[in-house]
Amino acid sequence: MVIVCAGISKAAAQTEINVTSTAVPFLRISPDTRAGGMANLGLATAADAGGVFYNRAKLPFAAADAGVAFSYSPWLRDLTSGIYLLSGSFYKNLADDQTLSAGIRYFNMGDLPMADYSGNKLPSAQPSEMAVDLGYSRKLSSTIGIAVALRYIHSKLVSGSMDGVNYKAGNAVASDLSLYYTRVDSTKGGWSAGIALSNLGSKISYTSDDAQKAFLPANLGIGIAYTGVVDEDNQITVGIDYNHLLVPNIPADALAATEYYNKSVTEGWFSSFDNKQNTVSLGAEYVYRRRFSVRAGYLIVPKAAGDNGGFTTGLGIKLSLFDVHFAYQAAAGNGVTRNPLSNTVRFGLNFNW
Repeated sequence: MVIVCAGISKAAAQTEINVTSTAVPFLRISPDTRAGGMANLGLATAADAGGVFYNRAKLPFAAADAGVAFSYSPWLRDLTSGIYLLSGSFYKNLADDQTLSAGIRYFNMGDLPMADYSGNKLPSAQPSEMAVDLGYSRKLSSTIGIAVALRYIHSKLVSGSMDGVNYKAGNAVASDLSLYYTRVDSTKGGWSAGIALSNLGSKISYTSDDAQKAFLPANLGIGIAYTGVVDEDNQITVGIDYNHLLVPNIPADALAATEYYNKSVTEGWFSSFDNKQNTVSLGAEYVYRRRFSVRAGYLIVPKAAGDNGGFTTGLGIKLSLFDVHFAYQAAAGNGVTRNPLSNTVRFGLNFNW
């Protein structure tokens, strides 16, 4: 139970599925509701506070000088209640070319029944995970921005002794590096592109056995977006993001598994390109009078990565003091490949000034 929750074992429900697992997989959940309505498109779209979780390099190009965002995402709502992701983010432009930002994510896994390897019931656990980060962004020119962020990760799944193994909370540190390029003109129309390397950091362990440390979900993301301004009242953005998990597959045989756990973090990044853990986000957003937004997207997830993509939709409404965002994930996948957000409505608030 502990190993499965920690995400450090390999799941394969069918011969076609060979999902590469990592520790703290909640860091791969899209935390921003606006992006969620566009199948998690967020690397090159217009900047707002939600950009903290996708590409901080675009924050100095944001229309507002500062912003705060909050979002709530239920998880596995088709199967149970009490599991959810809460997130908050903030950015502030210090000058025309510099921005400070912060983000926090809290993942609550509800009440988890526990048992030992003999099937004997143990006291239930209330696992939770959290990540807190700080970032700095800077314009290099009127078209290029760069950013760096540092992240602290705390993961408490279970604690105490079980079957002779002492479990503890896991802690790790990681960083993000990102780049943003934009050719948006005075009408806010044009092309933008973004590249982000995220969760580059230490391994994490839930026991005192250093040989069992697990990889963080390091990721390479590349995105492009185009905004077309039809007239003063109407604009449309379309975009595509590609993401690749920079973690090697866990091998099946014991000898290779020892080799796997002995790999350094950087070795893991460079040996990850045969894991087939690639996803593509196709998204679009229509904005009317800069006050009402309609969004749609399709997330492509290959069979080797779980085959749990699908359609998303979203709405955004700008009020006097804040923006309200909704996103809906259509049902996708079956059995163990079912998308955990299937038939789920997500909610977010953005404040800009």
